[in-house]
Amino acid sequence: MQAYVTTVYTSVVEDLTRNKQHRFIIVDQEFFRLWWDGVASAKQKVQVRQLVDQGRLEFVLGGQVMHDEAVTHVDDQILQLTEGHRFLYETFGIRPQFSWQVDSFGASATTPTLFALAGFNGHIISRIDYDLKETMQQDQEMQFVWRGSRSLLAQQEIFTHVLDENGYCSPRAGLPSQQGVSSNIPLLLSKGFYWNEKAVFPDPPWDGMYPNQTVPVTLSNIQRYANTLSYNVRKRAPWFLTPHILWPWGCDRQFFNASVQFANMDYLMGYINKHVSQFGVLMVYATLSEYFQTLHSEHEPVQVRDHRDFLPYSSDMFHSWTGFYASRSGLKRLARRASALLYAGESMFTRFMLAPHRFLDRAWGLQQLQKLRWAVSEVQHHEAITGAHTPKVSDMFVGRLNNGMHGVQKLMSAIVQDRFPAHTGLEPGGYVAVIYNPLAWTVTTIVTLTVDFPKVSVTDESGHPVPAQVQNSKEMPSVYDLLVLTTIPGLSYQYYVIKPSRRAKGDTQVTEATMANTKQFGRRPRRHDSSVGRRLVHMENDCYTVSLDKDTNLMHSIWERQSNQTIQVTQQFMEYEANGDEDQGPISDNYVFTSSETAKPAWETVGMEIVEGELVTEIRQYFYRTVNDRDPTYTVYSRLARGPPGADGELLCHRIEQEYRVGPLELNCEAIWRTSTNLNTARVLYSDNNGYQMQRRAYKHHENNIARNYYPMTQSAFIQDRQSRLVLLSEQAHGVSSQGSGQMEVMLHRRLWALSVNITLNDTSVVHSVLWLLLGPSTLTRDLGQRSGVALQHRPVVLIRELSETARIHPHPQHQEAVTLPPSIHLQILSIPGWTYNSNHTKHVKNLRKDNKGEAKAEFRRVLLRLHHLYEVDEDPVRSQPVTVNLQSVLQGLGSVVSVEERSLTGTWDVSTLHRWRWPTQEPGHLRGWTQAGDTGTMSLSVVHVRELQH
Repeated sequence: MQAYVTTVYTSVVEDLTRNKQHRFIIVDQEFFRLWWDGVASAKQKVQVRQLVDQGRLEFVLGGQVMHDEAVTHVDDQILQLTEGHRFLYETFGIRPQFSWQVDSFGASATTPTLFALAGFNGHIISRIDYDLKETMQQDQEMQFVWRGSRSLLAQQEIFTHVLDENGYCSPRAGLPSQQGVSSNIPLLLSKGFYWNEKAVFPDPPWDGMYPNQTVPVTLSNIQRYANTLSYNVRKRAPWFLTPHILWPWGCDRQFFNASVQFANMDYLMGYINKHVSQFGVLMVYATLSEYFQTLHSEHEPVQVRDHRDFLPYSSDMFHSWTGFYASRSGLKRLARRASALLYAGESMFTRFMLAPHRFLDRAWGLQQLQKLRWAVSEVQHHEAITGAHTPKVSDMFVGRLNNGMHGVQKLMSAIVQDRFPAHTGLEPGGYVAVIYNPLAWTVTTIVTLTVDFPKVSVTDESGHPVPAQVQNSKEMPSVYDLLVLTTIPGLSYQYYVIKPSRRAKGDTQVTEATMANTKQFGRRPRRHDSSVGRRLVHMENDCYTVSLDKDTNLMHSIWERQSNQTIQVTQQFMEYEANGDEDQGPISDNYVFTSSETAKPAWETVGMEIVEGELVTEIRQYFYRTVNDRDPTYTVYSRLARGPPGADGELLCHRIEQEYRVGPLELNCEAIWRTSTNLNTARVLYSDNNGYQMQRRAYKHHENNIARNYYPMTQSAFIQDRQSRLVLLSEQAHGVSSQGSGQMEVMLHRRLWALSVNITLNDTSVVHSVLWLLLGPSTLTRDLGQRSGVALQHRPVVLIRELSETARIHPHPQHQEAVTLPPSIHLQILSIPGWTYNSNHTKHVKNLRKDNKGEAKAEFRRVLLRLHHLYEVDEDPVRSQPVTVNLQSVLQGLGSVVSVEERSLTGTWDVSTLHRWRWPTQEPGHLRGWTQAGDTGTMSLSVVHVRELQH
């Protein structure tokens, strides 16, 4: 902020104010907001508003950050985009219509769909596979209409422009001598077209004078500069159908001395434009909207690209950017958990804060949510959640996420406590657990709590006993795990009292939680002979029987009841050895995964315990790196739950939950969890784009085979043959691959020493991760998989406090209006954003121009509702059908709905006023994929804006 950002915005605004021909674009909002709120003077703010009104300072993309596209969840992408758009609309009354997503490491098909829904007319990307980009350049396919969704097709297509081989930076290469220009261009000149060189980090010079190592444009060298630039433009020209070439000017950390940069640009551009016949190029300053408007006016038809993505990304033959899928795994987990808590806090605040409260301040509550919105949005940056940053920066992200989570937890606890009047008489020594279900479905699940006593009773809010199980803690020997079976209606909470049991001998009136039995198995060495599988032990519930090999302590097979199929399943931890020496070849770093050798088993012996109870059977496997190790490097806890029969327990029964502890790793080690089966999959893998849609990943043969066949798994992945499908669902982002038929491996953790752009990944932490495994015929897993993925992301939130003699307990709980959506519809968000702008655009702009003094107040009676259809158009014969939702039932308990407005994805447009550009395409009109409202298979991802509620 101090070294780069302040001087960039300050000097750019100063230069644009003086020079009417100059243009500048600003992409993401976090740094700009920090400058606007903490640095900019009143005069500078007036100048910025004028420049924005004139269109010479343009905001593109407009999210809080430029998010990563591989390891971010769709909900978090929408959040950070909404936060940025809200600031721009409230501050300037503008709504970005073009996106500049040029630095994320690959391009997801989710992004064009979301950007179209947000109202964008044009989309720019850059980082796609080097060899694919070369082919697209040769075939003039660098501009196309992208239909990112198989279901929405042309309804949400977007014109997409791919930046060429130079990416988003001005070129650095000089002219080849065969072009008639001496190849003896000075080294400093051939660096490129930047005259700022590098800012001084971390502190700028006290006198504001930055070192300038690039030769300025002068009368003596301007001909060489002009030859270099015009040659580069002419080289690019054949790659595009249009004669109008986008030539980005700048790069990372440039324009911190804008007057120097623009002065050189002016001189060079003026010289070229005076000699158009010589150079064959005419140059004009333009914002992104001016460039796209020029293209749109040409009406040149372009090709259509379907829902395929551009992942993974390789910058050259040996640098595949697939390592960041697992870099800083702990931060990825924390970021997703913070997002889930924010999701729960938003709906609880909306559901219970519109009613009068005795103690809580609504403004304080909104402030807690806004802090966590900022932290979750910030960490979606392509250099943040990817793990491509220094440990010090990681500490900053972790601190902000933890602080934001603490505030929202306080808010949720306060809301619950405020709803219960005082009631005394309970004995101290136990706990009150309030468990909130943030989903708009009834959820049946097992919640794990920690208690200090083995004999415990669990009762619900009416005093009735609740099924529960006590077992020795898997983490701490001095405490116990308490597993509670709970069924909670949508957007509601259940209230439990957990107390040590003081039942006298022979007393049958008090129901205690049952105690699980633990069976120990000794350590078993890794074996290579054919005698494995002869001595099996079986664990089962109503859906699966899991067989374990007592000779190896590894899983042997899984029998699935519905299909009556037994699948051989073996799981083990393995490691890729990373090269950390550039002299020995390409290195693995925060971004890149470059292993050239297959993964090797990461253990010599395995210990096992089986904890069997009435509710849950837990298999604990401990993997030791060497025979003599006292502590395991790897641990996995696999759980089979026994829930109620029928639909209530369906999702609970059909999953095997696996929780991992990984690390500390040895240096230059990349750890995976490999699942091997006898499914005939031909190494075809399916993995998701951002938890939104699935992509088919056929194995491809490259020079860099292992790394280039890794893909991001943000939420789910599966392999299948004609009879069965094996699904893995994740609570956070990982890398996933299928290196062999019937195999699926997940990269869980990385520890590297190689330096890359001054950062390293010497991560000595122990990371925790959770996967849910589903196995069965595709008809079963496609039905349950989508809902299970959402259920894993948004597990119930547990709020606990100790009982005391003065605890506030309600003997007769207040009635809650449960919300139940159809099983194919997910309540993507229910929130009170606290918007200060008028939903009528004309009135809002008029209010801004009045320059009203004083801070605008947040509106608490406007509710943001997003609904997400979970199933693709042809994914399931029943679940994919269109669904009608009664908004009164979804919003019940909030008050009287006065009006409903359908808005754009980020809320700034009324969709009735949003008219996106149409682009001509090279295909017959009947193939454009339009569907009428109500047609079978239409997927909806929409924003409903409730303007006002009355009590």
